[in-house]
Amino acid sequence: MEHPDDPAIWIHPEDSAKSLIIGTNKAAAPAGALHVYDLEGKRKQTVASLDRPNNVDVAYGLAMDGGTIDIAAATERNRKMLRIFRIDRASGELSEAGEIALFTGEPGESELPMGVALYKRPRDGAIFAIVSRKTGPATGYLWQYRLRGAGGKVSGEKVRAFGNFSQSKEIEAIAVDHELGFVYYADEDTAIHQWHADPDHRDAGKELLVFGKGEFAGNREGIAIYTKKGGRGYLVCTDQKLGNSEYRIYERGGSHKLLAVVSGGADATDGIEITSRALGPKFPAGMLVAMNNREHNFYLFDWREVSKLAGLR
Repeated sequence: MEHPDDPAIWIHPEDSAKSLIIGTNKAAAPAGALHVYDLEGKRKQTVASLDRPNNVDVAYGLAMDGGTIDIAAATERNRKMLRIFRIDRASGELSEAGEIALFTGEPGESELPMGVALYKRPRDGAIFAIVSRKTGPATGYLWQYRLRGAGGKVSGEKVRAFGNFSQSKEIEAIAVDHELGFVYYADEDTAIHQWHADPDHRDAGKELLVFGKGEFAGNREGIAIYTKKGGRGYLVCTDQKLGNSEYRIYERGGSHKLLAVVSGGADATDGIEITSRALGPKFPAGMLVAMNNREHNFYLFDWREVSKLAGLR
């Protein structure tokens, strides 16, 4: 890969050992692409000729024509689009399923999408895309879109703008805690922010918490969540450092206190992704996927090793 940036994990519904990693190659067309890998790191598919795809995420069970589909959504920065791909539940193959214009009418670089996280609302199964951009205002930096499927295609409608921004550097990394109903994003130069993910929540317009202010040496980059039963688990945020990025592990929920800092040799990491689901015999406690700039690839970490390094229970 020329410019790897962000990974997502799709979990196979019948055999988790057949799960896949989808990664962006953040280059201008025709080199820009999504690359799909198995858990051994073997490339299974390339979705080519995307124009600077930035971030990618997956969601399960989008209503479509009387059934449901799994999808991957990638921001295509140069075309100012969210590209939607259907994921075949048997083969894992991606196919085109629609595109949504983003930040329409915004000036200059504030119209260029970057980060994306998909949120599935537990009460009704509605799926939303929460998108960040290259730059933007001090309030309303992120836009949220309701996704709908019909006639084999996915469309989207803006439902809110939210999120405070320091106006220093940018906001790229976004993660959603579906079970607890929170969205987190990294204001690269200042802090991590927490809001309600449901745009219809009575407090949807209120920021809930700002943390991770002082302890970072580099940019606050990729964010991901490791879930455990009873609302327990961890929120992990990349401290982007040359040569050996660090991953700052916070408790999930509550005050999000910092529990540990680990590193694994990946250089200048941007995007990360985590799952706590067992992925076959190699990753029985889940995995952490991290972008590695030095070798232009992604590193896969067994969560058991992450947990051991961090001293987590």
